[in-house]
Amino acid sequence: MNKSELTSAIADNAELSKADAGRALEGLIKAVKKALKSGDTVAIVGFGTFSVRKRAARTGRNPQTGATLKIKASKNPAFKAGKALKDAVN
Repeated sequence: MNKSELTSAIADNAELSKADAGRALEGLIKAVKKALKSGDTVAIVGFGTFSVRKRAARTGRNPQTGATLKIKASKNPAFKAGKALKDAVN
C-alpha cells in the first residue's frame, strides 16, 4: 500500500474527503517527525510506538578495498508494534 492508497483507505474508513484524509495523514507524519526530532516517543495504544534509537560509533570495512573506516554515531527512527497490531496480523 502506498501513500495515495493509504489516503483513500483513510477517507473511506473515516468518511472524509480524500483531500481531508490527505491533510490528516500529512499532519500525523509531521507530528511524529517533530516529536522524534525533539527526542520524544510517540505511543499509539493498540498500534505501536515510534522512538529514536541511538547507534554508537563503530569501525567498518570497505568491501571493495578492505580498508578500515570509521562510521559516525547516528540516531535512527524505530517502530515497535503493539500487541493489538501483532494479534491482527497473526
